[in-house]
Formats: sequence, C-alpha cells, structure tokens
Amino acid sequence: MTPVRRVRGVRRTVGSVAALALLCAAAATAASAHGGGSGPGHAAAPHTPAVDSADAGFARDMAVHHQQAVEMSFLVRDRTRDEEVRRLAYDIANTQANQRGMLLGWLDLWELPKTAAGQEPMGWMPAGHEGHSAAGPDTTAGMAGMTPTAESGGTAGAGAGYRPHDGSLMPGMATRTELARLRDASGRAAEVLYLQLMTDHHKGGVDMARGCAELCAVPVERRLARGMVQAQQSELDAMAGMLAARGAAPRP
Repeated sequence: MTPVRRVRGVRRTVGSVAALALLCAAAATAASAHGGGSGPGHAAAPHTPAVDSADAGFARDMAVHHQQAVEMSFLVRDRTRDEEVRRLAYDIANTQANQRGMLLGWLDLWELPKTAAGQEPMGWMPAGHEGHSAAGPDTTAGMAGMTPTAESGGTAGAGAGYRPHDGSLMPGMATRTELARLRDASGRAAEVLYLQLMTDHHKGGVDMARGCAELCAVPVERRLARGMVQAQQSELDAMAGMLAARGAAPRP
C-alpha cells in the first residue's frame, strides 16, 4: 500500500465529521436564533461564539492557512508529472478547500466577520500554548516559522509570540519568496520543495488544530479539529517517506 493510499481512510472519516459538523452548527445556530426557554422542559439555547473567541479565531485563521495549502497543491500539480505527488496534491487541495468552505460557513452561520479588525492572526491562541493534550504526540518541535521573542524569552510557535513576515501570517505558512521558488521549479525540484513546504504547513496546522481541540467551546468544531490532527499527522508520515524516496528530508 502506498503512503498516499494509507491516508484515504482517515480522509473519509474527516469528511464525514465535516459534513456532520456543518449540519450541527446550522442546527445550533437556528436554535440560538429562535431562542430556547431556560425553564423546566427546555434545553438552554446554544451561545453563538464571540468574535474574539477561540472558535471564531480558529475558523478565520485555519481558513487562511488552508487557502495557502490549496494554492501550493495546484502549483505543484502543474509542475510535475509524478502521479504520486499529483494524487497527494489533489487530495490535500480537495480536503482543505472543503474544510475551508465549512469554516467560513460557520462564521456566516454565527454572523461573525471573516476578518476581524483588531484581531491579530493566532491571537486566540496564547503565546507558548501548544495544545499538547488535545491529541497524539507532540509535533511542535522544529516547527517552521518559529521566531524568538523578547516576551517569551525563547521560541514561540503560536499565538501572540509569532511575528508575521514576508507574507507568512501564521506558523508553518510559506513566505512569498518560497511560493515564488515553487512557481519557478519543475520536476523533482518542485516535488521536493512542495513536500518540504507542505510538511512545514501541516506542522503549523496540527498545532493550530490541537489548540482548538483544547480551547474551542463548540463540540463539533473540537471534533473537526481532532480529525484534522489525525489526517495531517498521517500525511506527514506519507510525505516523509516520499521525501526519502527522492533523496531528501523535511527541513530542520
């Protein structure tokens, strides 16, 4: 079984969770809009997340994070004929485009803005918070885009400690310079660069999803975040094998 095929069962699970999450979010929003009595025989009405909540922040930020993954995946599909890389890129683009639509749909259902004035990227996730307890082993060590900060006295991989630079708004995101390199590459060079950039991207995404799984209040959003961790961890394993087959490795 190829590395790419191993992740497809996980993808089907995440897709099912995503569909259920959107339906549940719609039901919860409708219930909240119509109000629910707090007296005997009535369930408490669900609360719409606040604009500065972890739920809203994760939906906004992961939508942006996913959009870059979709962009990089389409770029590499036009720059290589390798079917293994093209299948992986198609799977990532399809899954993350669907999840992005769902995240933006939640913001619409909650009647919250897709961009919030005064809300910095990752502001919902405190500096130094790594979401270790949410699911699986720690993958934050060696995350791309970490920047030493005076406030933390060390390396911050998320939240207020991250300093956006060269178009990289959040941990793991590629810079404009790196995207330009991917556009100019072809063949094996494009494959290796894509796999390295997407590995960094997934590490940042896993850290964000773990943060939501621990900090978000909406149960279906937490379940979706846990599904993202599982799926992207599987893809990280697959990409490590694909890089090794090409005589390369993830970036330090």
